[in-house]
Amino acid sequence: MLRAGLRMALAGAEGLAVVGEAGDGVEAVDLARRLLPDVVVMELRLPRLDGLGATRGIVLSGLPVRVLIMTADAPRGDGADGQREADEQVLGAVAAGAAGYLGKDVPAGELVAAIRTVAAGGAVVAPLILGRLLSRFAELLPVAGDSLPGKALEGLTEREREVLVHVARGHSNAEIAVALTVSETTVKTHVGHVLTKLRLRDRVQAVVLAYETGLIRPGDGAGPDR
Repeated sequence: MLRAGLRMALAGAEGLAVVGEAGDGVEAVDLARRLLPDVVVMELRLPRLDGLGATRGIVLSGLPVRVLIMTADAPRGDGADGQREADEQVLGAVAAGAAGYLGKDVPAGELVAAIRTVAAGGAVVAPLILGRLLSRFAELLPVAGDSLPGKALEGLTEREREVLVHVARGHSNAEIAVALTVSETTVKTHVGHVLTKLRLRDRVQAVVLAYETGLIRPGDGAGPDR
């Protein structure tokens, strides 16, 4: 449905064309490398490698290709749990290097405009989601007189800092477990310790703090700063 909708939206759009279609995340990364499109319109739920993993693969490869996530199951943010899921999903996309995030119900004209914006080097996030995220960021910004943000990390162990870096990059617990060669249960324990020590409500706040303290920077594919 998403692919058909994309083709219909681009039909007749001057200067835009679909140059390839992938059936899974691994194929998406391969096609991006071979075809070098200006923009890859990425779905989140994909076989073999999900959309966030594929986005990271494209971004970290240094390709001159930008990623716009247009998900068929964008969370609507109903209730506290829904809002948390929506926020984490969008921040995960941003941390992975995506330049845009839209739902499948975006009007064709807005989709075309978003693709043009991303291709030109800009960023696009659905207005409702962006508004909520800005409110969340405002809640987390330090006020005058607060201690330096970096001091907040002093109580973390080296492994907990590693886990925080992975969380900030949008990695799932399963992906972190593979990267650190530990079990998912161990990762969950570390994440819990990080949230408790830093007095954070959820992973969204952890992502914001990691960027705010300079532990990780947008597009940074290396390890934590020393």
